[in-house]
Amino acid sequence: MDLLLDANISWRLAVRLEQHFDSCVHVDQTELISPASDSDIWHHALKHKLVIVTNDEDFLNFSNLHGFPPKVVLLRTGNQSSSFIESILVAHMDDVRSLVDSDEYGVLELY
Repeated sequence: MDLLLDANISWRLAVRLEQHFDSCVHVDQTELISPASDSDIWHHALKHKLVIVTNDEDFLNFSNLHGFPPKVVLLRTGNQSSSFIESILVAHMDDVRSLVDSDEYGVLELY
């Protein structure tokens, strides 16, 4: 599972999550111009087969409008520490894997 962290998540978390996921990159670590638009992030994730991890509901709307891929993990936790976000993603690794493997679902919402 290859994750792309949206700008609303700390870039420091990318390194910590690589211990648990195949790869993890922050949007600021890509070739996208900063600040990247949601549309640019969407297309980058699609091109590179990445799962978008975000707090931004706009990606839910993109998924509803365009379908998937890319897949989206939507964090419904509000503003939380990087440690909390790391713990929730690690605790739901199996759910993220199920999302990636699913032909039916494009979005996983985590609370």
